[in-house]
Amino acid sequence: MLTAKNLERIMELEEKLKTQYEEQLNAKNSELERVSAERDKLQGVVDTQLKTIGELSEKATVNDRTEQLNRELTNRANKLQDEVATLKARAKALQKELAQEREEVKALRHYDPPRMKKNLAANKKKLAESTAANNLLQQNLNKTKAENMSLQQQLQELEAKLAALEASDDKVDADVSQPDEEAQAA
Repeated sequence: MLTAKNLERIMELEEKLKTQYEEQLNAKNSELERVSAERDKLQGVVDTQLKTIGELSEKATVNDRTEQLNRELTNRANKLQDEVATLKARAKALQKELAQEREEVKALRHYDPPRMKKNLAANKKKLAESTAANNLLQQNLNKTKAENMSLQQQLQELEAKLAALEASDDKVDADVSQPDEEAQAA
């Protein structure tokens, strides 16, 4: 009996302990399930991160390659800019030389032999015309001078005749007026 009573007590104790610890076990089981779920979730995050790291490492190699290409292109661009600056300076120098050559060509065209011959012929023709006109004017001037001299001689002769006539007229007037004076005195 003792054993049955002890057995009953042990069973009651077991039931008490079972009820008492069953809640704790259920709580621990639920916590274990929650932790397991979190672990699965975290494992998914870790897997995602590993996948992302793999992608990023691929992108990093692509980025490294892109950066390398950018550096090479920058170097090429700098070299091309230097070449462009050199070519611009050369173009300016060539433009100056071209302007000088144009001035020289202009000066040489100024002494263009065919054009100078043409101008010479035209100038000779103008000179001949001017000379002919000058000769004609000179002849007219000589005629005019001769006529002027002849007219001045005629004028001098006429003035001399007029002076002689005036002198004889004064004489006649003096002769005529002297008898009148003698008649009045008498």
